[in-house]
Amino acid sequence: GLSLDWQREIATCHPGYYVHQQRLFLDFLEAGLAYRKESWVNWDPVDNTVLANEQVIEGRGWRSGAVIEKRLLSQWFFRITEYAEDLLQALDGLERWPDKVRLMQSNWIGRSTGARMFFPLIGEENDSGEPRDEPMAPLEVYTTRPDTLFGASFCALSPNHPLSAEVAKNNPAVAAFVEHCNLIGTGEEAIEKAEKIGIDTGLRASHPFIEGQELPVYVANFVLMDYGTGAIFGCPAHDQRDLEFARKYDLAVIPVVCPADSNAEEFEIGTEAYTDDGKLINSDFLDGLGVEDATSRVIERLEAAGLGEATINYRLRDWGISRQRYWGCPIPVVHCSDCGVVAVPKEELPVRLPDDVTFEAPGNPLDNHAAWRDVACPACGAPARRDTDTMDTFVDSSWYFARFCSPRADEPVSADDVNAWLPVDQYIGGVEHAVLHLLYSRFFMRAMKRCGYVTIEEPFAGLFTQGMVCHETYQNADGNWLYPEEVKEDGTGGMVTLADNFPVTIGRSVSMSKSKRNVVDPEEIIESYGADTARLFMLSDSPPERDLEWSDTGIKGAWRYLGSLWRMVMEFTESSAAKNIERTSDEVGNAASDSALRTIHQTIEGVTLDLEKFHFNRAVARIRQLTNALAELHSNRHASAEVYLQGLKIVLRLLAPMTPHICTELWQHIEPNNSIVNMAWPTADPKYLQEDNIVLPVQVNGKKRATITLPSGHDNAAAEKAALADEGVQRAIAGKAVRKVIVVPGKIVNVVL
Repeated sequence: GLSLDWQREIATCHPGYYVHQQRLFLDFLEAGLAYRKESWVNWDPVDNTVLANEQVIEGRGWRSGAVIEKRLLSQWFFRITEYAEDLLQALDGLERWPDKVRLMQSNWIGRSTGARMFFPLIGEENDSGEPRDEPMAPLEVYTTRPDTLFGASFCALSPNHPLSAEVAKNNPAVAAFVEHCNLIGTGEEAIEKAEKIGIDTGLRASHPFIEGQELPVYVANFVLMDYGTGAIFGCPAHDQRDLEFARKYDLAVIPVVCPADSNAEEFEIGTEAYTDDGKLINSDFLDGLGVEDATSRVIERLEAAGLGEATINYRLRDWGISRQRYWGCPIPVVHCSDCGVVAVPKEELPVRLPDDVTFEAPGNPLDNHAAWRDVACPACGAPARRDTDTMDTFVDSSWYFARFCSPRADEPVSADDVNAWLPVDQYIGGVEHAVLHLLYSRFFMRAMKRCGYVTIEEPFAGLFTQGMVCHETYQNADGNWLYPEEVKEDGTGGMVTLADNFPVTIGRSVSMSKSKRNVVDPEEIIESYGADTARLFMLSDSPPERDLEWSDTGIKGAWRYLGSLWRMVMEFTESSAAKNIERTSDEVGNAASDSALRTIHQTIEGVTLDLEKFHFNRAVARIRQLTNALAELHSNRHASAEVYLQGLKIVLRLLAPMTPHICTELWQHIEPNNSIVNMAWPTADPKYLQEDNIVLPVQVNGKKRATITLPSGHDNAAAEKAALADEGVQRAIAGKAVRKVIVVPGKIVNVVL
């Protein structure tokens, strides 16, 4: 059932692969697309490694499930943000990608238009009451809602903002709050769900437009350092997070936008912020304007006063690729106290992982391997240290498809081969890769193009995201997960344990996983029903882009169908067609055979189109309908043996890609000297694709009044004549003059009075 070109086999963990990845890294470094900086990172305390934002799911590590902490570490990054606008705009050209994936990438890139603005800070004394050495720099804020500036009642900093750290030096309460925030998860989902809390820094921010108005400056747990500037102004009336925060700390809630048709004096904010469009109120020179016009006016005033400017912001952050673990591609640089970061010369690549590491000590085993870690500086020869981080394994999967084009080339890719084979015509993978592997691969192609390796920018022309196979979950009284084979029905619709009849809790159907033990052993299915049965069930049960609900009933249904197909072929081939199916030329026999031929060729046409659109379940349904039609034909003693045999052969050829083993064996009984794998895909004969008759709706002045049945191939005059002669149409006309009759061939007839 599967054909592979083993000469193109690669392994991303093999030095023969990652030597080229290390070359690409050095090319990216030279091109300014790889760089190193200190940053707050997501630290997985179980795996003892850093995770990218995309690998933090609801505040937990995507692999370990541990609650993620924030740590300040020196990390390597790929500058994916340099391509943010290009990656966003190019989504429109990916017409063969699912809309949901393109939307997910668009949201992840997160382009927003707004304004940068500066709030002068007040608080020239430090926490000890002594004068500050230097005046404080104004607080830079990014907002997508500059129109709500007159509704500001506070400013808030991320716990990781430099100003938070500065205040924390002399304010133990702020320091403790920042430390608390660094111990909780960093995922946006987790922060969104958490209670909105903060601490007053004692600083005050001067409102850009309202003289004398000072806004308290908080450190707040819901402000993200890696979005915008890491600082916000809070407008509680028009942002739900700000509203929850303001209610908790008794801050003013000033509505500045209300519905256009409402009374501004009576408009109030309750438990929900008002986030819709409307007119400006309580906003001085903005009163009465719409949101869009007000936004423009605010930006004009800010720019005129030198207090801000219009700007575009992206949610996308640069890709942090450093991982503190052994399993990964070594980063090919060394750190020298005199020379700094020094690239390993390309002729000395690959930097291989050592084979004699130990995993007894916690943390990165490469840090503890002195013989591998300590080297001479390639530039000056002084003692130096290898970079002990390894690359995120998503780097390995971001370009492997390009290496497939020329797996034995001396360079990362052969230009001729990669330009001939790429982009990948059809890519199949789970939707969970939408903002990880798929986005990274799009970046990698652009980076490789900059470095002169490829001429394309998009790696995958077509994308199909398949669903997951799901099954109910079972737990015993202790909460332990049970395998499906460990439970049985209790006769009342419930489940009990197979061993001791203890009650079992039935959970909802979720994706099969080893952790929840809701898995079905494929070997048992193959042993009981055969591989073809499992394949057929999985293709026929639901559209492949949706999750598949595994069921024993469905498996048995697929098995019974294949059994009936087996019997039909074997009974025909083991009997005498001349004896059992009488061939005649009478009208009954001709009509039955002609009807079967139409069904055969319509099935060929329908299945071909279904497969091209990945509608596998529809294709299976058509094949089964054809099988039923052939069984009915077989019961007609006047039917044609040749037509019956042709139908069986078509069923096998259409079904072979889905159930290759049984179709190959049955084919040998029909044509023992020819393998089904050598047969071309069947093509439909156009003369059998049209029905004998066609039904058309008839409208009179736009309202449906009747339907008419006409022979296929009728002309417009015949359709017009039949429509006007219909009794329902005559009643609708009621003696009025007919101005014209519009016939849309094969679709509809419109009578205009």
